[in-house]
Amino acid sequence: MNFVVLTIFPEMFDPFWSHGIIRRAIEYKKICTTTVNIRDYAQDRHQATDDRPFGGGSGMVMKPEPLAGAIRAATQKMPTAGTILLTPQGRPFNQNIAKELASFDGLVLICGRYEGVDERICHDLIDYEISIGDFVLTGGELAAMIIVDAVTRLIPGALGGEDAAENDSFSNGLLEHAHYTRPRIFEGQEVPEILLSGHHQEIERWRLKSSLMRTLLKRSDLLQQKKLNRQEIEILDKWRRELNQILELHHRNESKTLNDTKA
Repeated sequence: MNFVVLTIFPEMFDPFWSHGIIRRAIEYKKICTTTVNIRDYAQDRHQATDDRPFGGGSGMVMKPEPLAGAIRAATQKMPTAGTILLTPQGRPFNQNIAKELASFDGLVLICGRYEGVDERICHDLIDYEISIGDFVLTGGELAAMIIVDAVTRLIPGALGGEDAAENDSFSNGLLEHAHYTRPRIFEGQEVPEILLSGHHQEIERWRLKSSLMRTLLKRSDLLQQKKLNRQEIEILDKWRRELNQILELHHRNESKTLNDTKA
């Protein structure tokens, strides 16, 4: 996978390329990364990349000429690459989009700045507009790093194991299960006994229950969207029956208390 980032602050990416999974993926040639300074394609001696908006208003807008020059130079080297503009107005980024992008041979990530980019750039030179959330950043650089990180994790071998990312949160529509490590007891809290049993089938069942419970409590919207398998339905149905029994007992106790009070 080839990542090309177009930005007016290429120095921001030097430490990003040099640490953790990204550094290792580069060293193992799982990904290739390039940072392009948009200013290099400016057409004036001051290397201006912004100008005042037509119609007035606050702020500045990124000029089309430098952006167009940088994008075309990048796509000329990678004709099959997808071009992505990082913008708050884009499609909300999630794990499914990360999987979609991981199938590309290359990605050209355009980091917007100021009030945004000249609209004419979006018409012919951008394949996708992507947002990392409903908030506004100073520029698209952090968003580009997030996308590179998320996509790199899905490239076979980038994490050191072929299936290392298969159980990540959102990979199967659920949040990931709870994790424990040494020490066995921490501030009075013990590791669940099942995880020490060595019974792999039971451990996997416990992890599925943990995943379902965390998703139900933290992101119930994911369960509404997910196509549940038989085992997941059985677990949730068992919880439903147990919860109904608790509620029925609670209602009976309430009714008994009310009747005792009236008497």
